[in-house]
Amino acid sequence: MLNRRGFVSTALAAIAAPLATRAFAQASRIPAYAFSFPALSGEDIRLAAFSGRPFIVVNTASLCGYTPQYAGLQELWSEFRARGLTIIGVPSNDFGGQEPGGVTEISETAHHQYGVTFPITAKAVVVGPKAHPFYKWAAEARPKDVPRWNFHKYLIGRDGLIAEVFPSAVDPTDTRVKTAVAKALTES
Repeated sequence: MLNRRGFVSTALAAIAAPLATRAFAQASRIPAYAFSFPALSGEDIRLAAFSGRPFIVVNTASLCGYTPQYAGLQELWSEFRARGLTIIGVPSNDFGGQEPGGVTEISETAHHQYGVTFPITAKAVVVGPKAHPFYKWAAEARPKDVPRWNFHKYLIGRDGLIAEVFPSAVDPTDTRVKTAVAKALTES
């Protein structure tokens, strides 16, 4: 039989152990800089190239009701690019089959229709067991904040970890996004 003090000590140890393990796992987690994407044009987009700078990774689609967000993403990039922000568009056909085309069709929509000049990756899977490693990493880091539709935005901070997440319905020019980007740019 345990006395009251022994019981309390055992109970506290049982509570503290998982918390300590979780804190260690968070502290030892690899940053987003460990990943790369094949670019739409063929070469790799290595996230390590953005080390120490914030960037946004957003899954895109050419035939979505949110596709006009390409213009807002370009506007956001134009506003903050000189201060160090990068935006990386990741075309995906995961939601509603709204990115059925290949390189030519994706380029036509992003570059010609919306004037996008930020980097665009090759088409990738962003949810499920076949998801790109970046998206698997993001899902593990923020399991409640996985993409549920096109134009889901991850803001990666200077430390390479997820700073903020913005769902599809939040426009890239929304004050919340701009405030989070400005904050990420000023943090050291």
